[in-house]
Amino acid sequence: MYLKLSLSRTNLNSSLFFLNFFPPRIRPLGLPTATASEFPATLFKFLNFYSSLPLPLDHSDYIPYSGFDFDSFFSSLLDHSVHKRHLNQIHAQLVVSGLVESGFLVTKFVNASWNIGEIGYARKVFDEFPEPSVFLWNAIIRGYSRHNLFGDAIEMYSRMQASGVSPDGFTLPCVLKACSGVPVLEVGKRVHGQIFRLGFESDVFVQNGLVALYAKCGRVEQARIVFEGLDDRNIVSWTSIISGYGQNGLPMEALRIFGQMRQRNVKPDWIALVSVLRAYTDVEDLEQGKSIHGCVVKMGLEFEPDLLISLTAMYAKCGQVMVARSFFDQMEIPNVMMWNAMISGYAKNGYTNEAVGLFQEMISKNIRTDSITVRSAILACAQVGSLELAKWMGDYINKTEYRNDVFVNTALIDMFAKCGSVDLAREVFDRTLDKDVVVWSAMIVGYGLHGRGQDAIDLFYAMKQAGVCPNDVTFVGLLTACNHSGLVEEGWELFHSMKYYGIEARHQHYACVVDLLGRSGHLNEAYDFITTMPIEPGVSVWGALLGACKIYRHVTLGEYAAEQLFSLDPFNTGHYVQLSNLYASSRLWDSVAKVRILMREKGLSKDLGYSLIEINGKLQAFRVGDKSHPRFKEIFEELESLERRLKEAGFIPHIESVLHDLNQEEKEETLCNHSERLAIAYGLVSTAPGTTLRITKNLRACINCHSATKLISKLVNREIVVRDANRFHHFKNGVCSCRDYW
Repeated sequence: MYLKLSLSRTNLNSSLFFLNFFPPRIRPLGLPTATASEFPATLFKFLNFYSSLPLPLDHSDYIPYSGFDFDSFFSSLLDHSVHKRHLNQIHAQLVVSGLVESGFLVTKFVNASWNIGEIGYARKVFDEFPEPSVFLWNAIIRGYSRHNLFGDAIEMYSRMQASGVSPDGFTLPCVLKACSGVPVLEVGKRVHGQIFRLGFESDVFVQNGLVALYAKCGRVEQARIVFEGLDDRNIVSWTSIISGYGQNGLPMEALRIFGQMRQRNVKPDWIALVSVLRAYTDVEDLEQGKSIHGCVVKMGLEFEPDLLISLTAMYAKCGQVMVARSFFDQMEIPNVMMWNAMISGYAKNGYTNEAVGLFQEMISKNIRTDSITVRSAILACAQVGSLELAKWMGDYINKTEYRNDVFVNTALIDMFAKCGSVDLAREVFDRTLDKDVVVWSAMIVGYGLHGRGQDAIDLFYAMKQAGVCPNDVTFVGLLTACNHSGLVEEGWELFHSMKYYGIEARHQHYACVVDLLGRSGHLNEAYDFITTMPIEPGVSVWGALLGACKIYRHVTLGEYAAEQLFSLDPFNTGHYVQLSNLYASSRLWDSVAKVRILMREKGLSKDLGYSLIEINGKLQAFRVGDKSHPRFKEIFEELESLERRLKEAGFIPHIESVLHDLNQEEKEETLCNHSERLAIAYGLVSTAPGTTLRITKNLRACINCHSATKLISKLVNREIVVRDANRFHHFKNGVCSCRDYW
């Protein structure tokens, strides 16, 4: 036929696209002859040949032009479509030209719709086609799978089979991906059976889909069987099985498979390297991770976003937070996974202020967080210990969609408990709708941390009435609560009830029982309990016994416990300090000196004690005798005033708390300069009367400071909350919540 195509390149803002051709027996649409196009300029070059064809003077009835290739013409238009308006115009021309019944062009149209995200348009055109071929079915299934609409992809595959169309090697990988994404293992198994019946058991692409399916559904052994059955493994095969082991908590096996892959000279791609880096991150093998980093650089993949995320996570988790931050800063617009890697890396390595600061920066930039982000930030807030910061975090969560997220609420319960407010923790617990065993256990542990043993036990019974079965963490919390409350009989009974729930006691449970017996003065029973343990006693068990021996000055048994600790953990400073404290409390100064010499020989030094106090949302740190604070004169004047008032009230210092061979006067002076006493004095001169003082101490509080703080709380009419290395102490009206059992 004779054909003329007239397209104008002027007026590019117009939204109309003109195709001025009239096939035989098709009435013209009456569109203008000079219209604008939003298609790329290269498209016009494609049309130049057609627009140069002559148009006869009498063109009321065209003669078909046999050389015109409609498939190529419309395919090119569809390939250049970038907007729904383009699809509308092309679809209209397909309809008026009768080409809408072309399976090839409709398939191209569906693919073009997917490419610009017009999911509904793709489905509409598909549904209007009377008898789709396998190619058209593949297009609709592949589109749904690619856009993570896995349920729709599986539904279309079911309809395809019902219509009698047999899948091919391009259908099955998309269906397997959909089954992996939901995941629906049973459907995947049925597809696996069809793969055998249809003869695709040797198709590497289909088999790779099966490996990924079983791995993502947690059936890594089945994935391995499929993998081993592959004769011609490609990089996707290796990557699928490596990532499968990594995703299922088997990083060592993932690394072993990677070693086999390298032995066969298979060059890894960036996806494989991501999986390997994650495996080395899980086992915290920084040196081997660095070697993979070198491989990434040699391959020129150091700017691949997923690799940057994996490198950031690896260095952050392995403690190299500054290196991790350098990768984070390389990304112009870090995605949420990169933010998560950096925030969690800071939080898990003790860089709590940096973690909280980065989280707040993320919020200020209106970057959408996810559950992992907020949980990492909550963890950091819990480590900071600031109740004001914890309240800010709680208020933020209440305004987000994570308010009812069970994982986030569990983290909030833990945070509030560790920041000194078990009541706020209970509020979060009460509002949590679907309480699982982790939520119940978090609240029980929180009660234990604050020495509220009976509350923990009552909650345990409520948990059982709710039909929730306890786990090993539940009993750690219960035993800790009993330990901190002196509930010896209750704790002993709870320990022996673990077997009724099928829970096998771990070292932590045994250590709690030893601590429970030892702190209550039953040292011989504690030792007998250790000797009858079905597992070899570990560091935590002997450490609990040594701590109890220090309280009751049982030197012989304490020395035996210390010998076991030095054998198991020879470079832990805490064990030597505990033994030295035991000798000092018994006035065995020669033995104290020997322990100190032993520590020097091993290159060990005692951790310096410090106390933090929160004033107006900010933390101030103090050490023993610290005069570095700008207001140190006011602080020491208040301290002297407190000492006078304590003596007037009849307070007698516990000079045995000074673990040095000093005279009486020196001992008393040293005691009043302990870091927590300085923190209390600073709090009193910095806050209004009646304000609660919140103090965190990195070591266990000494007996003298504990007794003094009780009386101070009564003298100044303040509540003083102290978190030491073991638990919380709530001092009020001359009484401590621990009831002197600590």
